[in-house]
Amino acid sequence: MKVAVVKESAPGERRVALVPETVPRLVQAGLQVLVERGAGDGAWFPDSAYADAGATIVSTEDLYRDADVVLTVTRPDDSAIGRLRAGQAVIGMLAPLVDPQFARVLAERGVTAISLDGLPRTLSRAQGMDALTSQANVAGYKAALVAAEEYGRFFPLLITAAGTARPAKLLVLGTGVAGLQAIGTARRLGAQVSGYDVRPASKGEVESLGATFLELASAVSAVGEGGYARELTAEERDAQQAELAAHIARQDVIITTAQVPGRRPPLLVTADAVAAMSPGSVIVDMGSSPLGGNVAGSEPGRTVVTSNGVTIIGAENLAASVPTASSNAYSRNISALLLHLVGGSADDPASRTLAVDTTDEIQAGVIVAHGGELVHPAVAKLLDAAEPASGQPGSGQPGSGPPANGHAASEQAGGEDADGEPAANQRS
Repeated sequence: MKVAVVKESAPGERRVALVPETVPRLVQAGLQVLVERGAGDGAWFPDSAYADAGATIVSTEDLYRDADVVLTVTRPDDSAIGRLRAGQAVIGMLAPLVDPQFARVLAERGVTAISLDGLPRTLSRAQGMDALTSQANVAGYKAALVAAEEYGRFFPLLITAAGTARPAKLLVLGTGVAGLQAIGTARRLGAQVSGYDVRPASKGEVESLGATFLELASAVSAVGEGGYARELTAEERDAQQAELAAHIARQDVIITTAQVPGRRPPLLVTADAVAAMSPGSVIVDMGSSPLGGNVAGSEPGRTVVTSNGVTIIGAENLAASVPTASSNAYSRNISALLLHLVGGSADDPASRTLAVDTTDEIQAGVIVAHGGELVHPAVAKLLDAAEPASGQPGSGQPGSGPPANGHAASEQAGGEDADGEPAANQRS
């Protein structure tokens, strides 16, 4: 069985699906590893490191011709899809809930599509495969650094001969994996940090990092299935936003993390709340996507400065900007899932092949297409609907899953908030 690692082609994507350190594990399991020439360059893994680890370096054409399984970080582009053949499998973060038509294309080509972002993350045996959590961890770390770089003052308290600089006041909305990592990183940078989440249990997690938990008089318990945050009602959401706005106005830095799979992310920071913030304040919107974000006026992949001097950063794919760390983590996730899917014996490499069994809880969550058919019910339902899920209005709340289990609520989102105020300046 030949497992191939492709060079990512998405703009700004520097991660690689498999790192040299993980190659021996697959080789010992009776698999042959092919690596597209230059696949690891963006994450500082040279071809020679893969070769030394036991992989074979191949051209793009040879890779798609010979591979049984293609490992990727993000979904293949049109060129790669054109090279895929019936019987091959693709494993990556394919986001089928965001673009179910893409899943249909793979199914029609007879390709087995396996998406890590469908992993049932409440299963303890699946935690080592949980790429969304590992990448959210990296993204939360980088979000705090991005905020510190953009903020025009110091994060820590500094007492110098030239005077005293007070610490920055930073609020994280949503204290799942990404939020807690952002809190911990901001604390290490010296900021005065607080966090808010609709799950009462998150208070202890926030305080364990030395931050203050923001308690709202209008707060309700919003614990959903498996410890994840449930969707708030319209009344609950309005009351939360109104009370949050007063706290937001007193902050120097805001980091938002709430996302909803395949749907519009919740609006946490309204245009009025942005307008009430002081000039020089910074907001990092980790929920920003082409379909919307947590902050009124945010734009994915862009930094905007409002007319009252507030910088809003539409953080997009932050994990890719820390490519070596994120690739190391992702490599462990995808290799663990791959080995779970492979049947046969390591002592008999010829017997190694994908053993698809959708009665298995893990496989039922990650296998989107197989045997020329869409087998994932949620994706099939989206395609059957009159309108795609990404066009339906959705709502959520701060909070992205139970950090005690290393889970974030969700990673794909959509929707554009209509009440975002126009920015005075924009820059990429």
